[in-house]
Amino acid sequence: MGTSIPARHPLRQLFGALTEKTFTEHLGWPDLNVTTYVTNLLVEFTRTDQLFKIRNRQGQPVDSVVDLLFESEVLLEAQSLDRERDVHQHIGDFTLFMAGLFPEYLRRLKTAGLVYHKDFLVDYVKTGKRSYGIVAQMADQPAQDERPLFAKLSDNFELCVTGLGFVRSDLDRMKNPAYQQAKDLLLN
Repeated sequence: MGTSIPARHPLRQLFGALTEKTFTEHLGWPDLNVTTYVTNLLVEFTRTDQLFKIRNRQGQPVDSVVDLLFESEVLLEAQSLDRERDVHQHIGDFTLFMAGLFPEYLRRLKTAGLVYHKDFLVDYVKTGKRSYGIVAQMADQPAQDERPLFAKLSDNFELCVTGLGFVRSDLDRMKNPAYQQAKDLLLN
């Protein structure tokens, strides 16, 4: 994950607090490495250039999981392990982000008859788990310390999706006018 948004930025602090609270209190999983990773994912994906950062050979942003999987297969032929790892990490990140924060988008893909969408038959959870598992297996020196993190993300993908669902609920609650009134009363 890039660090283009500073560590002390309010957005990073908000996502960090929500993620830590959710994973600790709601999920009973106070893993600092996981919550830090998920926080960074949320912050970085607020920028669409990061959400669609993988480019195909023509330099166009790849915007579907099917095309990301194709890119990972093309890379196998080209034997670029670093790029293959980056693509699989992005597949895991993208599917986690979408499944956790935008499950209605995935439901609409499956139920609205959007057969024309490339991801119509893609199971985001299985694909994300698999991609994080591949990244864990590819972790090599000096990145070998990442192996346990990506293994945890793979093994607990559904739990991470659930956690992001709680984060989304908290964010939705924060938009509620009653919450805003209470916050204003408490902080002023």
